[in-house]
Amino acid sequence: MKRLALVSLVLLAAACSQPSDRLLSPRGSAIDGVQVLVSTETPSGFPGMVLRNVAFVNVSGKALEVAAMETSRTEVEGSEIWSLQPSSTGDRLDWLLPVGPGFCQRNYLGMNGDDYGGGIPMVCLWTPSANLSVGLAEPVLRLVSMPVERRGNKASVCIRRDFDEPLTLQPGDTLRAYGQFVLESSGDFFNPLREFARYMHETYGYEAPVSPADAYEAVWCAWGYERNFTADEIIGTLPKVAELGFKWVDVDDGYQICEGDWDANDRITDEGMKRITSAIHEQGLKAKIWWAPMAADPGSRLAAEHPEMLLVKKDGSHEDISWWDSWYLSPVNPLTQAYTLNLVDRFMLDWGFDGFKLDGQHLNLSEPDYNPASGLEYPEQACERLPEFFKAINERAQADKPGSVVQICPCGCAVNFFYTPYMNQAVASDPTSSAQIRMKRKVYAAMCPDLAYYADHVELSDGGLDFPTQIGVGGVIGSKFTWPAPNPSVEGDGYLLTPEKEAALRKWVGIYNDKNLSMGQYLNLYDYGFDKPEAHVISKDGAMYYAFYAPEWDGSPIELRGLEDRSYTVTEYAADEVRSYGLDGRNPYITPTFKGAYLIEVK
Repeated sequence: MKRLALVSLVLLAAACSQPSDRLLSPRGSAIDGVQVLVSTETPSGFPGMVLRNVAFVNVSGKALEVAAMETSRTEVEGSEIWSLQPSSTGDRLDWLLPVGPGFCQRNYLGMNGDDYGGGIPMVCLWTPSANLSVGLAEPVLRLVSMPVERRGNKASVCIRRDFDEPLTLQPGDTLRAYGQFVLESSGDFFNPLREFARYMHETYGYEAPVSPADAYEAVWCAWGYERNFTADEIIGTLPKVAELGFKWVDVDDGYQICEGDWDANDRITDEGMKRITSAIHEQGLKAKIWWAPMAADPGSRLAAEHPEMLLVKKDGSHEDISWWDSWYLSPVNPLTQAYTLNLVDRFMLDWGFDGFKLDGQHLNLSEPDYNPASGLEYPEQACERLPEFFKAINERAQADKPGSVVQICPCGCAVNFFYTPYMNQAVASDPTSSAQIRMKRKVYAAMCPDLAYYADHVELSDGGLDFPTQIGVGGVIGSKFTWPAPNPSVEGDGYLLTPEKEAALRKWVGIYNDKNLSMGQYLNLYDYGFDKPEAHVISKDGAMYYAFYAPEWDGSPIELRGLEDRSYTVTEYAADEVRSYGLDGRNPYITPTFKGAYLIEVK
């Protein structure tokens, strides 16, 4: 019998700005003999958005071998181009970044390492005069890439799907791409991301979270004592925590026997955990518990007694979580979910906690699951149905204690868009700089405007005390100071609350509790990347709060956008010596000189 010769193939399709689509062969070349069928739709109420359905039909008369498909390839031209590229790798890259000469980034939404993956399924490219976004219009996360590259003065982006094994397309066969969109807008990424979230709400029922008032209160975290903390260390710090004006206490990693076995260890004990929460509540504070769900150490009792909960990769091995040397539990395995919900009850009803800090880059996504005990229709359902895991946790927490705070900290990852409805506190998530704190805040404000944003421990900001960044962008402030003694295992002062640091905390926690800008409305009045200095604006209680950031500003004029034609009073509310001056809204320019940050109230 004759064997059909296989021809390698790559498919291309087109969108707005003359988008193109193609199929690619294993050799990387475009495949001929393919008919591209494209249907488009402009959804009502979404100007500038074009939905695209792309299909490739093999009309070559012979079998074709397809390694990948690229759809909706579009480009933006400019000497300087900025981008939103919200995918996740172990490098914990900025989500907002310039696209310089020779730039290339894959932006794969699947796993980019043992325990890094997921993200927001759209990319935005913008210049001062152009703005273009490309993304998926699907009800669940799909394992595609959104590669961005620059050649000359043009940056391009597309939706790319690579096949693990080359796909054979027989004569007459049709290969369909996932639903996708191209969106033309203006300014930076903020408006396109807001439109994407709104489209997902109207089309698929996506509900952006709304945070309870408690989620906006200042946080002290016991992580300053790290994993070897004692109950007495936490309890002994509480009077100072309350005195300084913090409202939440986060009990962090180190109380458990190991990941997977979440009983209290011999150092802390079950009674010790109850003693900690009782002491927190006696100070009028609320208690959050750190937890790394979906993780089980290889030596844990859970892994030994319930291997049926473990995620199984295609090669039969278990998926690693590098940070804790753990294995993944299958997120949608019914046994995993039942075990997890029992833990929620223990933490909240038995130990007395009021909320969760769910932690770990592994929370963002997992590999496809080949474990028969998980009962999946196909392995990739573990990735697509991951949000169900957090939905169950959140619903049980709210049933146990209505108004519970559920924070998900994906440790530097660009958050998985699809589980955001099931958290009510976002977090800067181990930022590597103050700039990351600010940029992540603007991303969350665009996507989830009513979601509290915890700016993480101030010790992770530039210089370890950048409260102007936390407060100015509308973040919830936090610290992990130790008191009255330092952590002996940490170099330097061991996070000790020195007199100088205490004075700073008294000032900034006082400002935070007075203004509480985190509960205000973030206004998109300045373009990230192009407007100088970097600017963020919060509207609250009839006032506008502007925050400007630059290494040094020399007094050049700055426009205060968003004002009306009337008189205003400008107050430097964060200065050591508070100063006010008048401003005419018809000429809304100021000429400050500052280093680092300049925060003002205008009303």
